[in-house]
Amino acid sequence: MPYNYCRPQPVILILFAMMMSFVAACSDVSELSVPVYQTKLAADEIRNSAFKTEFPRQYDFYLRNDESEVMTEYNGSVPYNKHNTVDPLPEGYKHAQPYLKNLWLGYPFSYEYRAARGHTHAVEDFLKIDRINTYGENGGLPNTCWNCKGAKMLEWPKQYGDEFWARDVNSLRDKLDVRENTIGCANCHDPRNMELRLYSIPLQDYLKLKGKDFKTLPRNEKRALMCGQCHVEYYFLDKSFGPAKKVKFPWDNGTDPEDMYTYYMTTGECTVKGFEGNFVDWTHPVSKTPMLKAQHPEYENWINGPHGAAGVTCADCHMAYVRTDDKKKISSHWWTSPLKDPELRACRQCHSDKTPEYLKSRVLFSQKRTFDQLLIAQELSVKAHEAVRLALEFDGEKAENYENLIISAQQMIRKGQFFWDYVSAENSVGFHNPVKALNTLATSQQCSQKAVDLACEATRFATAMDLAGDIYQIVPPILKHSRKLQQDPEHLKTHKWFQYIPVLPQADKVWDGQKKLISAATGG
Repeated sequence: MPYNYCRPQPVILILFAMMMSFVAACSDVSELSVPVYQTKLAADEIRNSAFKTEFPRQYDFYLRNDESEVMTEYNGSVPYNKHNTVDPLPEGYKHAQPYLKNLWLGYPFSYEYRAARGHTHAVEDFLKIDRINTYGENGGLPNTCWNCKGAKMLEWPKQYGDEFWARDVNSLRDKLDVRENTIGCANCHDPRNMELRLYSIPLQDYLKLKGKDFKTLPRNEKRALMCGQCHVEYYFLDKSFGPAKKVKFPWDNGTDPEDMYTYYMTTGECTVKGFEGNFVDWTHPVSKTPMLKAQHPEYENWINGPHGAAGVTCADCHMAYVRTDDKKKISSHWWTSPLKDPELRACRQCHSDKTPEYLKSRVLFSQKRTFDQLLIAQELSVKAHEAVRLALEFDGEKAENYENLIISAQQMIRKGQFFWDYVSAENSVGFHNPVKALNTLATSQQCSQKAVDLACEATRFATAMDLAGDIYQIVPPILKHSRKLQQDPEHLKTHKWFQYIPVLPQADKVWDGQKKLISAATGG
């Protein structure tokens, strides 16, 4: 009997069925069941230690966020001054950016900007940072700054209503426990059953705007949004756009820097010519430019980067599965860089065919190229401010369209610095999205150089020679500056840009952490 090539043979059918079962088992991740818990915790429980008894293994890993001594090549948890390239750790670091105080002059970030420690230190470090004015009863910043500092945000907006946002940040600085109420379990989990939940009001608002229900989103999207509650760009509403100082994500047009930059052009109360209707964080005193301050857009970089596009979430890399001492498999709640593990186990969950050494080299390959361009973009931004400063003070023969050229130069300063800051403030040094990082920095450099060109044109290029040469000689980096130093007129003679900021009134410290040192009457 001739062999029938058209009729499937029994062995082939069996093998085919086994293969399809295997493929289905590997690919249908939606069928994986999520653990269901019934805890003894109350719905409004926000104390971190309350979760210890119920989840001791996870809590032990959470406490590892206390670590504040380990560095990777470009980042880490040592809280060094991020502008200090002179001193060694812990005050400075080789991969710092020396012009930060110049670029943020006139804004609280210019007083102090340190590398972040682990999430367990969020409240403690926030209360120590010189960005908050501790020399007076009021801190000079809104309560909105508490938004990403802990689970008290589950209580305070309900307690105070929309008036909460605009109240002074110091009004609540002694109303929480720095350990129990720092970023922790209740920021991501419903205490009763440990289901993922959002505490973030701006993220809730965004999902509502897009017609999305968090409860019905795919689990991987939920897991990413847990980090996306805080690791994002955000701003505080001007009062004509909603509750004054309420936090909002600028994602209405999209999550790329160009999307956000154009969004900010129509969502503010600025009245400066050329910037009408723009949102403005502060005006740079040297170039008189209405500026934007980027925050830390990890989520926006990740979402269309290589890992985000492949469906790999933040938790896959930063909360990788681990085995406890009793062999239980859990997600690590030590939220940190995979590079701190010499074996790079988080990376090798997917890249199992690569050695740790190779994988680390690829990360550093991307980070070095990003950081090199970041420094160039930073220097060009400083040069742009100086170019406009010279043009504003120029008393010679000016171009016929001088005013328009100055406005155009300032617009380029604003965009160039925001695009630089978008990459600078992001914690992966470009690795979350290498293409976007380099493209964004290229745009920054082009805008800043255009600002220089326009400012020189405004003076008929009479100021061009003043900008030729090493920018470090033309405008030295500001290495030392603080609120206390700004109270000293002699300090303001140490850098030519200091002439554009006021001497602060002499005052003693009112606050030390949560402790009030002197009364408001004597403290100012």
